[in-house]
Amino acid sequence: MSGFWVQHQAGILGFLTVALLIALSNLWALRRLGTVPPPSHYPRVAVLVPVRDEEDNVGPCVRSLLAQDYPDFEVLVLDDGSTDGTGAVLATLAAQDARLRILEGEPLPDGWFGKHWACHQLARHAHGELLLFTDADTRHCPHTLRDGVAALETDVLIRADLLTALPRQEVVTWAERLVVPIFQWSFSSLLPIALAHRLPTPALSAAVGQFLLFRRTAYDAIGGHAAVRQDPVDDVALARRIKAHGLRWRLLDGTSHVYCRMYHGFAEVWEGFSKNLFAVFQFRILLFLFVWLWTGLVFWEPLVVLGLKIVGLPLRPFSPILAAVAVVESLLLWGITYWRFRLPRYLVFFYPLSVLLFVTIAMRSMVLTLTGRATWKGRSLARQRVRWI
Repeated sequence: MSGFWVQHQAGILGFLTVALLIALSNLWALRRLGTVPPPSHYPRVAVLVPVRDEEDNVGPCVRSLLAQDYPDFEVLVLDDGSTDGTGAVLATLAAQDARLRILEGEPLPDGWFGKHWACHQLARHAHGELLLFTDADTRHCPHTLRDGVAALETDVLIRADLLTALPRQEVVTWAERLVVPIFQWSFSSLLPIALAHRLPTPALSAAVGQFLLFRRTAYDAIGGHAAVRQDPVDDVALARRIKAHGLRWRLLDGTSHVYCRMYHGFAEVWEGFSKNLFAVFQFRILLFLFVWLWTGLVFWEPLVVLGLKIVGLPLRPFSPILAAVAVVESLLLWGITYWRFRLPRYLVFFYPLSVLLFVTIAMRSMVLTLTGRATWKGRSLARQRVRWI
């Protein structure tokens, strides 16, 4: 029996070692925006921002977009039924800059998610060879558009039909510090980007809705947001469709160009991740349960084994040496994420709490989906068709 448990610990170590190798390879493979020369021409870009009750965010976001040092672009903002002061802020901004166009959202049709419908309307009114979808809670450095288009147009290694970039996530409250970094950790440790860029497998893709730069022809070819109108995770679904249609997808590090405070406080963190985490796994119950229960086991079991050893209550079938190696690898794995994505490095010592919180949120996400009680910004999310495997 003891041999079984040692093999079990070896399996945990194997998983952590593979994840660590992926994370190390991604330090090279995940290239940064701003590392390629300028293109020979600058195609017109339509920057598209859906907003709903974003009175505090929309002003700084739009001003950062209008301040781009790019020769040919427009900014379209669609107000999706805001009930706060969002409309007044937008009206003031539009009066100051003719490059800003404000659209009033049309009523939400049946079978659509609100944001998807807003993005669909924005794309319909856009005039540009390239479409950049971004969120109201982002802030953009003046050279973001220029460097994004350069990455799309110039470097043969990253020339793409869809370019998505990971922004720098600002974490202020403890809830944000503990939970939001899981977002970057999953990209860093679980997605082998060098392989993902080369293989046509749709599952080996991901995207961040805070920065989605499409060629207009590619966006239309995959059906745009209309094709993913009922998928809660539209950014990931669009990236997968790009690959499924034989088009090119690339992921870059945008932490020096785009900043975002995704959620404010515990309530938003709790609701925000709960609304769509299950959807990332395409509503597959057994796969979802396996991934998150295994994740909890990988990062908590070695700590429990070591803790019991320290207090003199060792679990005899388990090896404390293997447990110690697993803890060291875990610290390295999380440390790479915090260092690469400019997050507070002391948080690496809180990774067990981060994992525990995220597994809890994951279970809640599944329950909300199964019971049809998921909501976001005052709208109920459609009940989804789930599968066991």
